[in-house]
Amino acid sequence: MTINEHNIDVIIPTYKPDERFIRCLELLGKQTRPVSHIQIVNTGREQYDLFMKDHSIPASVRTIVSVIHITPEEFDHGKTRNEAVLRSDSGFFIMMTQDALPCDETLVENLISPLELDPGIAVSYARQLPAPGASETEKYVRGFNYPDKPLVKSKEDINTLGVKTFFCSNVCAAYRRSAYDEAGGFIEKTIFNEDMILAAGLIKKGYSISYTADARVYHSHNYTCKQQFKRNFDLAVSQTDHPEVFSGISSESEGIRMVKGCISHLVSIHKPYLIPGFIMNCASRLLGFKLGKIYRVIPNGIRKILSSQPGYWTK
Repeated sequence: MTINEHNIDVIIPTYKPDERFIRCLELLGKQTRPVSHIQIVNTGREQYDLFMKDHSIPASVRTIVSVIHITPEEFDHGKTRNEAVLRSDSGFFIMMTQDALPCDETLVENLISPLELDPGIAVSYARQLPAPGASETEKYVRGFNYPDKPLVKSKEDINTLGVKTFFCSNVCAAYRRSAYDEAGGFIEKTIFNEDMILAAGLIKKGYSISYTADARVYHSHNYTCKQQFKRNFDLAVSQTDHPEVFSGISSESEGIRMVKGCISHLVSIHKPYLIPGFIMNCASRLLGFKLGKIYRVIPNGIRKILSSQPGYWTK
C-alpha cells in the first residue's frame, strides 16, 4: 500500500452509538482541515443497525465514511485499532472515541499542526474539556489532567514528569504513520492504556509527544463509585502487565495532588458539601487500583466482576 503523506484519516471505534456519535461526524465534516476518510469500527452490528434506523450519516461526510462491524469477542483495544490503521493509506491518522465532540472547526488543523511542523513529534493529543452536565469534581479533574498550556514531552522529562511523560489519550489523538509503524503499533491483547503504552515506546525511541491544548474536544464522564472502581482496577491491570513502561514510575503522588487540589477547589467555590462524595469516589478509585495491582492472585471469575471489561477475561 502506498502511503499518501499529506492525507489524514479518522478512526472511531464504536459500541452502542448514540446521538453524540452523529454529532461527532457532523463536526468532523465542518473542519477547516478536511479529512480524507472516516473509518468506523463498530462492535455489535445489531445495536448499530437499530440506532441507525432513526439516524443517518451526515451528508457532509457520507462519501468518506466506511463502517466495519466486529463482534464483542473480536474487540481488543490495541488489535482492533491496529487492524483499522492497516486499512488506512494516510500519512496521519486520528484516533477518536464516539463521544468526543470537537469544540470547533479547527480541531483537526490544530491537532495535526505539531506533527507537520516537527518531524520529531510522533503523537499529538487534544485537550479534553468537560461536557455539558459534568459534575464540579469532573470539571476540576478535566482541568487537572488537561490544562490550557501546551506541552511537548520527551524522554528528558521522565525524571520530572514521571508517568505523565507517557500520558496520551485516544479519546482524540493524531499519529504520524511512519513513527507508528516503526514502533510496531499498539500493543495487542490489552485491557487498557494502549495509547500510553505506544506513547512510551515512541518516547523511548527518541520521539516526542505533543499535548496540543488548542485542539479541543468535549469529553467527560460522571462516573459512579462502582464505575471508578472498575476503571481503576483495569488501569492497574494494564500497568502490572507492562512493567517495561510503568515499573518504578509511581502515579500515586499525582493522584494525591489531584485529590488535595479538588478539595481546595470545592471549598473555594463554596461547595464543601461535595467533598464527602468526592472522597468516597477517590476511595473507590484507590481500592480498585490496589486490587488491580494484585489481580494475578484473584480468581478469574472474581476478576470479571471487578473489571469494567468482563469479556477481556474470557479471551
